[in-house]
Amino acid sequence: MEWWVILLFLIGGLLFFLALGLPIAFAFLLINFIGAYLFMGGTDGLSLSVQQIFTSLVSFSLAPIPLFVFMGELMLHSGMAKRTLDVFDKLIGKLPGRLSLIVITGGALFSTLSGSTIANTAMLGEIMVPEMKQRGYKNPMILGPIVGVGGLAMLIPPSALAVVYASLAQISVGKVLIAGAIPGFMLAVLYSLYVVGRSLINPSLAPAYEVAHHTLLEKLSEFAKYVLPLGFIFFLVLGFIFLGVATPTEAASTGALGSIILACCYRKFSLTILRKSLNGTLRVSVMAFMIIAASKTYSSIQAFTGSTMGLVNLINDLEMPKLFVLIAMMLILMILGTFMEQVSMMMITIPIYMPVIQGLGYDPIWFAILILLNLEMAMSTPPFGILLFVMKGSAPVGTKMAEICLAAAPFLVCDLIVMIILIAFPSVVLFLPSLM
Repeated sequence: MEWWVILLFLIGGLLFFLALGLPIAFAFLLINFIGAYLFMGGTDGLSLSVQQIFTSLVSFSLAPIPLFVFMGELMLHSGMAKRTLDVFDKLIGKLPGRLSLIVITGGALFSTLSGSTIANTAMLGEIMVPEMKQRGYKNPMILGPIVGVGGLAMLIPPSALAVVYASLAQISVGKVLIAGAIPGFMLAVLYSLYVVGRSLINPSLAPAYEVAHHTLLEKLSEFAKYVLPLGFIFFLVLGFIFLGVATPTEAASTGALGSIILACCYRKFSLTILRKSLNGTLRVSVMAFMIIAASKTYSSIQAFTGSTMGLVNLINDLEMPKLFVLIAMMLILMILGTFMEQVSMMMITIPIYMPVIQGLGYDPIWFAILILLNLEMAMSTPPFGILLFVMKGSAPVGTKMAEICLAAAPFLVCDLIVMIILIAFPSVVLFLPSLM
């Protein structure tokens, strides 16, 4: 059977099961078993698939996923996040769009302590929306910044999805985590510039209000008490990885332990908070592990049948410029992002994209950040962007989904600008990993 027929069968079958409403992990497992039976020797193929599922999960590199998610859940349920936002409220002063800037600054900080974009968005929405509404802020300055910065946890380390991607693509977890730092903070700066610029052009979107005066000593004291300790946890994770002191798994363990100790020091730790945090961690981690198991089996079937190599050879035979192939890959992901959630996108494209990227000679770490940025955009892309639905749950009563989509649109443009910069200047991504 021709390789392209097998590839169409695997992709088409997957999309068919997804259209029936099956969860992504179960849809993948089902098409895997069907494909293994048809193309890998019947029951022998099924036995190999079961073995592949087991071996794909017995990996030391996957341990950071639940630990990173736990850090974010603990930040959310312990209330440490709200205290940090209060500190930024005192530090920022009377800048235009100050509450939106507090959202962006706080969201970028929380992204360094949380591996979950959903937890990041929900936390910011729960804390900031009532205050912003009370101060007369309009929806573009309330909803847009929260949706935009909520997705930064996809890029700014520690990112649970970055660990999933690195594991599926079989590249360095530590380098992918470190590589996302500069692009992530570039996005935060671009978001802030947009907020200030639009607030100056149209002050009615973010009305100015009287801000309580605080002395420099008060600001420094609050910063040292509630922000610097979070920076120490960030160092326990990323600093240890960057310096080579610990593996990503060991660094994630120290970060999780540091989060517990910090919550205890602030007297924000209890069995109830621990139970809620572990429950949220369990839900996300089980989903991630099932996805990894299913995706690696899917990749094995494609490799065994020759579908992957056939696609690579086809692209090489076309003799298209490498840049055109890369842009086409990004456009396909953007189109998929309009009707598919990011994990499904990653599972479908990684087994196909990685051999092509290796064949074209692109750096896999740089390409990983482009993919993660594209997946972050998908989370805010209508009609199925998951962060849009998370924001809907925290938005003011009566807010329509169309309003959330319009508010998020300028931040998607910022994402696109950063993606163009990263494509034009790969060294922006590769600088920090090169120092490791």
